[in-house]
Amino acid sequence: MTTKTLDDIVSCLNGYDPDALGADLARQAILDFVRPVAATETVPLRAALGRILAADVTSPINVPGHDNSAMDGYAFAGSALAARAADAPLELLLGATLHAGAAPAALPAPDQCLRIMTGAVIPSGCDTVVPQEFCELADTPAGRVMRVSPALCGQLKPGDNVRLRGEDLATGSRALAAGRRLRPADLGLLASLGIAQVEVKHRLRVAFFSTGDELVPVGEPLRPGAIYDSNGTTIAAMLARLGVDVIDLGNVRDDPALLEAALRRAAGEADAVITSGGVSVGEADFTKQVMARCGEVAFWKMSIRPGRPMAFGRIWADDARAGDGAVMFGLPGNPVAVMATFYCFVRDALLTMAGEAVRPLPRFKVPLATAVKKKPGRTEFQRVRLVADEAGVLRAHLTGAQGSGILRSMSEADGLIVLPQDQGGMAVGELVDVIPFEGLV
Repeated sequence: MTTKTLDDIVSCLNGYDPDALGADLARQAILDFVRPVAATETVPLRAALGRILAADVTSPINVPGHDNSAMDGYAFAGSALAARAADAPLELLLGATLHAGAAPAALPAPDQCLRIMTGAVIPSGCDTVVPQEFCELADTPAGRVMRVSPALCGQLKPGDNVRLRGEDLATGSRALAAGRRLRPADLGLLASLGIAQVEVKHRLRVAFFSTGDELVPVGEPLRPGAIYDSNGTTIAAMLARLGVDVIDLGNVRDDPALLEAALRRAAGEADAVITSGGVSVGEADFTKQVMARCGEVAFWKMSIRPGRPMAFGRIWADDARAGDGAVMFGLPGNPVAVMATFYCFVRDALLTMAGEAVRPLPRFKVPLATAVKKKPGRTEFQRVRLVADEAGVLRAHLTGAQGSGILRSMSEADGLIVLPQDQGGMAVGELVDVIPFEGLV
């Protein structure tokens, strides 16, 4: 998946410090290191929703396939507009009616028009359609006449209300670009081109497990001094939103041999591995040391809050280290830190590995409804609710205490505010960047 080493990456980072790496440098290093999966497969169009397009799709046909009417009305030669006197109405003898899907027709004479329905092929000799609401019909000795008043004629010009052949997509033009996550509209577009199957990337395989003697799987009795493993459920849910294949390896106790076995297994089964817990400096935090035995690792005490301890590297299933191994993310143990580091560092890396053309998470500026305390020196992510005031202006309200173990504050939040590394405290009314959860979580 990648031929670069971590040393190759970090040696190019200005100001690299494994004990205090800034958020932007960490993100840059991770994205520079990971590579998309190479394997692809061809799937039926209706099974392609949410999959990542592996190659550009070019249109095999013109869309639309012929000049056609953009609305119900009357088709005629646009030259008739100029041929009439300036203060005279447009009057054209009415001919046949053309429906969508009918065989192409021809205009019998320049002083005639044809009734036409939306989508019908523009007749030979016509280049303009007047909407039916502009028109009046009258019976005359010569036959039925379509009439447009002089005032309304001034709103028309030759070529109006005609969709030209190939104006949406011309034969051979790119319809969709590689790296796109296919949405319902994309499938409809491909169907309109007659494309029944598409080449997509293999789903990325992501294994994860939680570490810690204190953890109890959800559903089992809670013994004294233990806590339920909320991180496993949270990580599984965040991965599910990315459309990857998830391999849940459960809980692993604080034992170096068990951790190494879990990492080796994960590396053999997955393209990426996520752990939670065990990357701090506690006496029983073995994960980073075991990672070093299983592969190569850059361990960062990152200049962020929450989520300061985070490990990143790659591991192999055995000491032979054949192939590219699996990319490894060692996340903190506190649940809010797990979510913050996942969204800010892991999410885009996994999408890149899956082959998606990743766009940065959307941010928008919102005034603070609550003063924020912060010291310069690290990037902070704080949880907020977005509430409209009486004027309808959204304002950011902190969701109470911001401790990294308070998962309820994430559940109550609508998004994260991002406070840059050099930012200090902020007053009510100051604008902050918000990463919204809607569409993300």
